[in-house]
Order: sequence, then C-alpha cells, then structure tokens
Amino acid sequence: MKKLIMTVVALMGATTLFAQSDVIVNFQQGLANAKAGNYTEAIAQFQSVIDASFDLETEDPNELKAIAGSKKFVVTCYNKMGVAAINAKDYESAIQNFTEAANYAELFEDVANMNKNRSLIGQVYQVQGADAFNSEDYATAIAVFSKGYEADPRNTDMALNLAESYFRSNMYQDGMRICTAISALNTDKFAEAIAEAQAKMAMYTNNEVAKLQMANDYDGIIAMAEQLEDAAMAQKITMQAYYGKKEFAKMVELSEAALAAQTTDEGVSDIYYLLGVAYNEMEQFDKAIAAMKSVTAGGNVENAAAVIKALTPAE
Repeated sequence: MKKLIMTVVALMGATTLFAQSDVIVNFQQGLANAKAGNYTEAIAQFQSVIDASFDLETEDPNELKAIAGSKKFVVTCYNKMGVAAINAKDYESAIQNFTEAANYAELFEDVANMNKNRSLIGQVYQVQGADAFNSEDYATAIAVFSKGYEADPRNTDMALNLAESYFRSNMYQDGMRICTAISALNTDKFAEAIAEAQAKMAMYTNNEVAKLQMANDYDGIIAMAEQLEDAAMAQKITMQAYYGKKEFAKMVELSEAALAAQTTDEGVSDIYYLLGVAYNEMEQFDKAIAAMKSVTAGGNVENAAAVIKALTPAE
C-alpha cells in the first residue's frame, strides 16, 4: 500500500510539471505568432498562459517570466491590431482593439499603456467626428466626440470641438461644462487650449446674457449663472444682472465673493469696475473712485480712468 501511494504522488508531480511546461510552451508559441504578425493566434496563446496562472503556484523564474510576458504582450498585440485597423480605415475595429488593450493594461496595472491606448481611442473618435463637425452635423459630432472625450479628456482638440458642437446646438451649459474642465488642466502643458476654452466661455456667455438682456430677463441671467461650474464667470455675470435690476447695494454685497472667485488680473479688474459703477450709482463717489483705481487690466481700464477723472473734483 505504501508503494502505491508513492506512485500516485509521483504521478501527481509529473502532471504538475507537465502543466507548468505548457505555460512556457504556450508563451513561446505566442511570441512566435506575435513576431509573425499572427496577433489573433498570439493573443489566444497569451490568454491561455494568463488563465493558467490563476491556478498555478510556482516560483520557477521561467514560468513567472512567461506569465509576466503574456500580460505584457497581450496588450501589445491588441494595440498592433488596432493600429492595423486604423491604417485600413476600419475605425470600429480599431476602437474595439484599443479598448481591449486599455482594459487589459488597466487589469494588469500598466498605467502607461492604459493611457496610451485610451488616447488612441480618443484619436479615432476625433477622426470619425471630424466629418460630421465640418459638415455642421453637430448632433452626430456630439455623439462621436462624447465617446472620445470619455476615453481621453486630455485630447483638448477634440474636447474643444465637442464644446463648440454643444454651443452651436444651443446646449450652452454642456459647452460650458467641457470648457470648464479644459480650463482646470495643467496650465503649463495646456496653456493654448485653456486660452481657447476661456475665449469660448466668454463669447458664448456674452451671447446668452445678451439674449436675456434684450428680453429684460435679469432673473434668467442669475439663474443661468447659478448653473455654471466656473465660479469666476458666474459671479461676474450675476453682478451684471443685478446692475440691470438696478440693485446696486446687492452688487456691493456680492463683490467680496466675486473678487475672491477671480483667477486672473482681468477678472479682478472687471469686478472692481462693476463695484465702482455700483458705488457711483449710489452716489458714494469716494468709494467709486477707490474701486476704479483698482482696475488695472482688461477692457475697462480706459473707462475706469474716465470715471475717476469725472468724479475727481477740480483743483
């Protein structure tokens, strides 16, 4: 009986060794197929190694190398298939393969390759959406660009086109949401995109405000401002709305928070200008002059100087 037990144990050991050697063989076959450009076959072989690794307990360096290599090269193969699909203008296949590559990279905590493939997904959607955008089919452009933006929000060219598509579709708040997100990116790396986003925000906000002003709907302006994610702009147009309502004391009340929300010298100067206007309307001329003297940047500098001159008593 003792001899029989030893034989069974020996057979179990042989089976384990055979399974472990399969891991190495499948990995090597996967490498050969990947090198030959047979990526589908290579992926299947790398996947078999990955699947086996969940139940395999080993400290063999060659087996560990095969497992780690399979995790790396399955991502590479999907990426290669995605690139080939782009070259063939098969964009749907490209997206599918880059998505697989990104998902595997995320699973294996390979952040660099995850970001790389998500970026490629965004680029494919950018190409797909360009025709719709250029032909002014903004509904289709939004549908396509939104998918790309979800994959890679740092693709600022596409994000700006998405925002523009929203604005031209009278979806002001959605456009503002995208531009606000762009404005929050690293200023050193994305300075040009941030400047363009802020220019869009200013232009389209002015357009929306002008529409509501023509209708004397100042409460509508205030309600619109409350929905903005950009606090600096929201505070500014709220003060402008209260000017339209002739509630000058309310403008003064809001000015401290409005100044604190500004992120640029021009923004600060605009708030001081509005504050000076409010004090002038309230006939608190010394305070109006003091506020106007703080207007040092932007388009209101000359107007502020003129107000100061008009309010300063002649000597």
